Amino acid sequence: MTDHRLSLPLGEPIPDRFAMLGPLPTGTTVHEASAGTGKTFTIAALVARYVAEGVATMDELLVVSFSRESTRELRERVRERLVSVREGLARPQDVDPRDSVLAHLAAAPTDETDRRHRRVQEALADFDAATVTTTHGFCQQVLAALGTAGDHDPGAQLVEGIGDLVREVADDLYLRKWGVAGAGAPELTIEQFRSLAVDVAVRDPGTLLVPTPADADPTTPHGLRTRIASAVRTEVEARKRRLHLFDYDDLLSRLDGTLQAEVTGPVAVQRLRDRYRIVLVDEFQDTDPVQWSILRIPFHGHRTLVLIGDPKQAIYAFRGADVHAYLSARDVAGAVHTLPTSFRSDAALVAGLDAVFGGAALGDPRIRVGPVEAVHQGRLIEVDGTPAPVRLRVLPREGLTAPGKLLPTQVAVDSIVHDVAAEVVRTLECARLNPRDGGPQRAVVPGDIAVLVRTNKQAEQVSAGLRAAGVPVVVTGRTSVFATPAAEQWQLLLEALEQPHRTARVARLALGPFAGLPAAQVADPDDGSITELALQLRAWSRLLDERGVAAVFEAVSAERSLQPRLLAFDGGERLLTDLRHLAQVLHEVAQHEQRGLSALVTWLRARRDEAAREAGALERSRRLDSDAAAVQVITVHTSKGLEFPVVMMPFGWNRWPGNEPATAAFHDEHGRVRDVGGPTGPGWAAHVAQGKAEGAGDDLRLAYVGLTRAMGHLVTWWAPTANTVTSALHRLLLHRDPATVAPTKIPVPADSVALQAFRGLATEHLAVELVQSRPVGRYEPPAPTSAALSVATLDRALDTTWRRTSYSALTAAAHDQRMGSEPEVAQKDDEADTDVAEADGTADTALRAVPSAWDELPGGTGFGTLVHAALEQIEDAHDEAGVRAAVALNVARSAPGTDVSVLTDALVTALRTPLGMLAGGISLAELSSSDRLPELDFELPLAGGDEPLAIRPVLSGLVPLWRRHCSTGVLSGYADELAALDPAPLRGYLTGSIDAVLRLRVGGTPTYLVVDYKTNRLGGYVEPLTAWHYRHEAMQTAMIEAHYPLQALLYGVALHRYLRWRQPGYDPDVHLGGSLYLFLRGMSGPGVVAADGSVPGVFAWRPPSALVVGASDLLAGTT
Repeated sequence: MTDHRLSLPLGEPIPDRFAMLGPLPTGTTVHEASAGTGKTFTIAALVARYVAEGVATMDELLVVSFSRESTRELRERVRERLVSVREGLARPQDVDPRDSVLAHLAAAPTDETDRRHRRVQEALADFDAATVTTTHGFCQQVLAALGTAGDHDPGAQLVEGIGDLVREVADDLYLRKWGVAGAGAPELTIEQFRSLAVDVAVRDPGTLLVPTPADADPTTPHGLRTRIASAVRTEVEARKRRLHLFDYDDLLSRLDGTLQAEVTGPVAVQRLRDRYRIVLVDEFQDTDPVQWSILRIPFHGHRTLVLIGDPKQAIYAFRGADVHAYLSARDVAGAVHTLPTSFRSDAALVAGLDAVFGGAALGDPRIRVGPVEAVHQGRLIEVDGTPAPVRLRVLPREGLTAPGKLLPTQVAVDSIVHDVAAEVVRTLECARLNPRDGGPQRAVVPGDIAVLVRTNKQAEQVSAGLRAAGVPVVVTGRTSVFATPAAEQWQLLLEALEQPHRTARVARLALGPFAGLPAAQVADPDDGSITELALQLRAWSRLLDERGVAAVFEAVSAERSLQPRLLAFDGGERLLTDLRHLAQVLHEVAQHEQRGLSALVTWLRARRDEAAREAGALERSRRLDSDAAAVQVITVHTSKGLEFPVVMMPFGWNRWPGNEPATAAFHDEHGRVRDVGGPTGPGWAAHVAQGKAEGAGDDLRLAYVGLTRAMGHLVTWWAPTANTVTSALHRLLLHRDPATVAPTKIPVPADSVALQAFRGLATEHLAVELVQSRPVGRYEPPAPTSAALSVATLDRALDTTWRRTSYSALTAAAHDQRMGSEPEVAQKDDEADTDVAEADGTADTALRAVPSAWDELPGGTGFGTLVHAALEQIEDAHDEAGVRAAVALNVARSAPGTDVSVLTDALVTALRTPLGMLAGGISLAELSSSDRLPELDFELPLAGGDEPLAIRPVLSGLVPLWRRHCSTGVLSGYADELAALDPAPLRGYLTGSIDAVLRLRVGGTPTYLVVDYKTNRLGGYVEPLTAWHYRHEAMQTAMIEAHYPLQALLYGVALHRYLRWRQPGYDPDVHLGGSLYLFLRGMSGPGVVAADGSVPGVFAWRPPSALVVGASDLLAGTT
């Protein structure tokens, strides 16, 4: 491997290189990566080593990343690594020595290799026990697990963003301040007020504000702004709590507060230390002080904490990431290593990049471009007539502007867009790719090329130039769909639907893609097209009321031939994709937020205004318009983590410095600070300058990200414009002192001086070229070679037994058919009414005198779902006011006609009913919330889940188990009913949700009970419902008829597997306490007991633990 080393200044030692095969990291360790040096590969390899070498099991590992995309990739890579290690250790003599990690693990003595193989096998079997998640996902899991020990509202809703709430608060506070008589003239416009609110409550909700709100004089402009900022934060937090809402920032701040709290902190910290032995964090450069605090408090100095990141790629400050938090962690780490090997770029390109960067400090003296070795020695991309893999193309002023003048920015943009198109066409004609896997050389195709831009406007300009040259192109990125022309067209359509009688609105819509009328036709007063469109709009408006936005879009598409019209035009696929995307978004918003047409018009307008100011919410990012092989035009931010054989970066010279900010974000000795005082505030000018300097550092790192995406060929451009002085590429090229950070501005020299400086950097790997006028040409793709077509034949066996099933699905055939389509919300579909009024037996006739409090309440699956939802949300079952609140909330949501008082009284009675001997006579009202786990969802693998196992169990296999272990007892006869069910192959996954798990302590030892709530009516409707209808004999009949014993067994298996990896010293004979089926309509309160001592409405059954364990093994395919 070639080692392209850069000389760092004296006094700045290069950290040790990380030895993947050396001692495993312990304590707090920072692994500093560079672009393409394998952060994810390193984490996957470390997980494999920690597991195989017996340092930790999968459930003791915590692996964290900072985005859903990176976490998904990380999870897949970790599992793939474990699979490859398992397969390799099964045949250690055949291990490929090029896989150094596997070879290292296989080099142990035979008995140790066998143990390692077994550990990895167990790790894969328990892979779901590992916590591989985002930072926010980790916080959510921890807060939920801590329960009352943490700042957690189980009934709260997680929202993607709180922009709407912040704007609502801003409007309310603005009106409260200046919307009353005698308030005087507003000192801020509503737009300024809203902007300030967004800055302090959305962009920087947890940063320190200056001037200090407590010391601010509200009679001064800066004091008023500070007081407003503080009031916005306070009110937003209060409303979130009141509305039971929280966002991703709340997850972080609430867990951090819990860990630091005097009372709850030690408990929470100890639970985390008990749970995790090894913590690995990917993309750590994207952290912030709160996230670092969440990791530091429980793990630093107490557990192995491995932090992997590349501070040179810290580019998300605008989202709240703070590279200073990374640097703080590095300062306290016990060891700092580098990942020195580039697996992305070939050696020649790495050398060319070295010449560009020159060991530069990227915004901070501690963040430097250091030495990197390249694995790939041969050239990955070869271009005829262009030996250098890195090329700097310089646009001269001559002929484009007056002598001695800078180029107008737009002139430079137009010239470079033209040159980019010419360069892409030339590359497609003259370049060849040598695959990294040693495959045969092939021509470069459009899909091998990426053009990296800074803004959405630049992306559209480049893509237009490429399309004009016949090059297939797709714009990829996180452009907000609300910032597209399609959003404007939807705005016009909604406004026309709102008022179809207004000719001006109809005419504006007519000229757009939805209607597609020619301008001459719209302008002709005698033409009837506008009248016809207005009639259609009235029909579509009625359709919107009846069936929603999605139906309107389909109607418009069909009646106005939308798809064939748009696809006939260049760019039509992009527009159609955006229109469809917006149709889905608008439909979801209208349905979920119950917005009518006028409210939808207002909502869309607000989103478009927001998109004009912001980069756009990630969940509203545009979708790809085509899957065809095409040149990707992508923003540099979006390109992070990606790689392309050929990269072109045309606008590294173009950075508009922007206007004076309304607030200034910067760092001081306290950390990140936001100055909200404005120009009259103390220190404003210095704070703005500091903020701009930090922003300039972000730009240097952004340039690093863009320039390091290339695998084999990189082309970038420089132009002499007014925007060049603050651009990152310009500053990198002209500031060559690696001991200092480049100044925020460097004047643009004369072309001759600039060329001399650039040519002084040139090497055999870095070429400096002049942009000269040349025709673009037109790309002519090679004719596709088509082989003779033949009919496809199925040459593999399909696994028709695999399915995702549940208790309800397994027993469906044994019950009456219900509705023919799935309900739109999850419902309890296992609570059929049964008439057992005429059951044999005359005992317990006294129970007939005890009326059921539920007699007048409705039945059905909808009512059952309502009751289950209320029981899930009740935190303190002893608190009647809390029960009433939960009932009222769910009645309002799903059954407005239900009497809240009657249902509350009925539930309170049931909650206070003793649960019988199996539960030690305790009632639900006497249990603390920490001993009741509501709604335990599970998804259990059947016969290995996705694993190809030879054993294929069937449901009927449970029958001999039942007869063996339940030959006596209340449910011994159920084996015959179970045998009558469909044998049903059990392969895939079993899903379900246990209504509640109760934890009881007997002599200090916990025992756990499965609880299932039933709202079944066990009596007919001809007589009042009483406790007698829920005597033990009646419940036993209902249990067997509904196959509830099977449900109880399956739920017992789920609890068994859950406790197996969560309960220390787990013993099924001790910890499995049985099942309680609570028929709520029969639970009549304390003192109501049958003659045999049983409690009406409470059916208790403790299956033998051998039955539960045997059923678990059968379902797993291990017996």
